[in-house]
Amino acid sequence: MTTTPEIGMVVVQPTAFCNIACTYCYLPDRSNKHVIAQSTVTRLFEQIFASGWTCPEITVIWHAGEPLVVPVSFYREAFATIEGMRPASVHVKHSFQTNGTLIDAAWCDLFKDWKVGVGVSLDGPRELHDLHRKSRSGKGTFDKTIAGIRCLRDNDVEFHVISVLSHASLDQPEELLDFYLSEGIDQICFNVEESEGDHVSSLFHGPELRRRYSAFLRRFWHLARQSGRVRFVREIDLALPRMFRPEGVPARNIQVEPLAMLNVDSHGNVSSFSPELLGLKNADYRDFLLGNINFQSLQEIHATCLASPLYRDITAGVQACSRSCDYFSVCGGGAPVNKLFENGSFSGTETSYCTLTQMVPTDLILEAYDRLARSETVVAPQSTLSLSPVPSGDAAA
Repeated sequence: MTTTPEIGMVVVQPTAFCNIACTYCYLPDRSNKHVIAQSTVTRLFEQIFASGWTCPEITVIWHAGEPLVVPVSFYREAFATIEGMRPASVHVKHSFQTNGTLIDAAWCDLFKDWKVGVGVSLDGPRELHDLHRKSRSGKGTFDKTIAGIRCLRDNDVEFHVISVLSHASLDQPEELLDFYLSEGIDQICFNVEESEGDHVSSLFHGPELRRRYSAFLRRFWHLARQSGRVRFVREIDLALPRMFRPEGVPARNIQVEPLAMLNVDSHGNVSSFSPELLGLKNADYRDFLLGNINFQSLQEIHATCLASPLYRDITAGVQACSRSCDYFSVCGGGAPVNKLFENGSFSGTETSYCTLTQMVPTDLILEAYDRLARSETVVAPQSTLSLSPVPSGDAAA
């Protein structure tokens, strides 16, 4: 792994506060209404642009808590400030991951004016969504979320959805697809309910979960292709370019590179590797923080990162994966935060998370490729079996 940063993704937490209370949420500080200062945003991007470490394109994801509880005017000021500092050689793409309950015409105007990527958390039809995604008073949030999605659609704002798969939804690929198509949703991402922070997933782990998820994704993908109305299934479309890439080009994993994914909370505290590490604590690593952008330079934060037990153990985990895992050339070393919560250490190897996000999609694509090869017929693949572009950075994350 290179130790020279190549910053490609910046996850900014405008506030830790969230206006709803999902039952599977792991965030420990979601009642804190503190909002990041414009001066912190300015300082952060001054440091990023002056470092010389930026990729040609940076995705800035406004995430963690509910970003839309902060007013539109805040983002218009922040975006203009960032644009005013941006070097001509760097393209900045802004993205939001939102629960969708606060979307209105004013937000749609912002999204269109700045070509913002929008991801909406939607777990499916009412009975699945309201099972876990509840208001602070315990009521379902489906009506407000679907109203936000329809507002996006009515205002011609492109978006994708991220659905958390739970016990019930893993058995309903047909019902989920029918629902998405009925709402004009053609870009879809799945997260399987995970054990992170204080939350323990209700799903079984091991071979049974792999079998169920593989059956779900195979069925959903095949039906989506047959429909001809789904443009993007993240689990397949992001795996394809990692598998079928030019010889000698490694698959990049920004979750194991120092500062490649730069995460900043509303107080200016900085972490790297996995955005979930912001706000969490651990007996061995304490708070996972590498410094504060208001008080340290990015160079100082980078030096702290390289000298940290955090980086040492993540590197050991990547090396262990490279020795033991047949999927390493696709994955590149796993997700550190999942290694920690599932295995108790960053230096571990296989997790349920990497089984589901890397191994299962890889197996399904190879299965489909083998079937096409044996058919002896050249078939033009549908959009979800192509090297289609990622809709926005938050979907990639």
